[in-house]
Order: sequence, then structure tokens, then C-alpha cells
Amino acid sequence: MIVARTAAAFVALAALGGTVHAAECPRPGTLGTSRVLTVDPATYPRVGLKSFPQTLPLADREVVLTFDDGPAATTPAVLKALADECVHATFFLVGKPASEMGEMVRRIAAGGHTIGHHTYTHQHLSALSHADALTEIDRGIAADEAVMRAKGIPVATTRFFRFPYFESTPALLDDLQARGISVFGADLWASDWNLMTPDEQLKLITERLTATGRGIILFHDPRKQTAEMMPAFLRWLRENNYRVVHAVPSDEAGHAVASDTHGRTAR
Repeated sequence: MIVARTAAAFVALAALGGTVHAAECPRPGTLGTSRVLTVDPATYPRVGLKSFPQTLPLADREVVLTFDDGPAATTPAVLKALADECVHATFFLVGKPASEMGEMVRRIAAGGHTIGHHTYTHQHLSALSHADALTEIDRGIAADEAVMRAKGIPVATTRFFRFPYFESTPALLDDLQARGISVFGADLWASDWNLMTPDEQLKLITERLTATGRGIILFHDPRKQTAEMMPAFLRWLRENNYRVVHAVPSDEAGHAVASDTHGRTAR
């Protein structure tokens, strides 16, 4: 009965956002990426209940992992934790460090993760003029994409963007929607901008996820506590029957269909 409900949910999600096959994990017993969700900006221009009325169409115990503000010196530890569990995430890069750490951007992409954009220098866009805020957004996208092209990484026509501090304006949101850019908020915050131990952070995010049951989770890969906590968090997801969904832009997903892979039983 549970398997049937999961299959029905996949059919519904395919109609709404589109799904594709997740790659098979070579290591049995890992968490794995359950499925890949295609995000069409025409259907989902803005997602994340912390900021918007709509979020991604996730079933119970499904999560989308996202990381902001990188790349950074701690990003490799986060990538290793994800790779060890065959999990894929979305990294919202800040353009300036991305342009200075091109090899790290290549490693993010080589791990199969989605690259999104997070401006050039992480300013408070709501405090800038509309023109200056657009310049900050576009400069960040251009810097990220220049690194991607230099490293041979495919550049999506449909882009994912997240506002620093979640500070958007109606005019900026309208502009991004008109350009076919999906704006990501979040459904859950790890609040890792606050100093805490890895154990304290694990307790905080698992309690929040237990309360909500699903959602887009916001982490920050430059935070040392996050990098140190990530293996335990992914293990907690596996042990508590959560599934990781990988969000991808609609022009990268092809025409495959949903699947639950890695030899896991759909729950």
C-alpha cells in the first residue's frame, strides 16, 4: 500500500514538475538520491514556504538539500559527505569566490550537483537601487557561468537563483520570472549562520524536519559546523526513512521518468 502511494505520488509529480531517473549508486546500503525533480520556471517561478506561498511538490519524507554562499575551504568536506551517501544537492554559488575557486566549482559539478546562483558579493539587494541589484545578480550569474564554461560544465538556460538573506523585492522577482529564472527560498532553515556545535545543529535540523516531514532545506557549505555535521545528518535521514530529491533545471533533465533507485524499497 505504501509502495502504491509512492508510485501514485510520482505520477502526480511528473505531471506537475517533471521527474527523471536518478543514477544508480555503486555502494549498496547508502541513502542515495531517490529521484530527480525537473523544476520548470513557468510552473514554479518561486518556491520555499519561508518566503513564498508555493514550494516544490514533495511527498512525505522527501527533502531537497541546498547549500549557500560557497565555494569555500569547507566545501570539499560537504561534497565528500554527499558522495559517500550517493546524494545530490543544489549549490547556490556566490560569483566572486566561484571565480577564484574554479576547480571547486568543477568538483561540485563533477559530483552531479546542480549549480545555482547567489549574486556576486552577497549584498543586501533590498537596500540597493533596482538597477544596482540587477547588476549584482547578473554579475554573479555571469561569473559562475564563465567558470562553468571554462571548466567544460554545461550551462543551463533555466537558472536557479536564491536571494542573499532572502531579501527580495516585487520588482526583482518580476524581472527574474520574466527571464525564466526560478527563485528558491526554503521550507526549513538549519540556521547555521548561528554558532553552534555540530551536535547542536544536528538536533535543531532533525527536530525541525520531524515537525514538517518534508521540504527544501537550507545549509551553508562554508560553515565548518555544517561540514562536520553533514555525515551524521545524512545517516539520520537514511535511518529515519527520508528520501533525497535532486532538483534540476527543466532544460537539463531530458525526457526520463521518475524512479526510486539504489535498490531501496519505496516507503
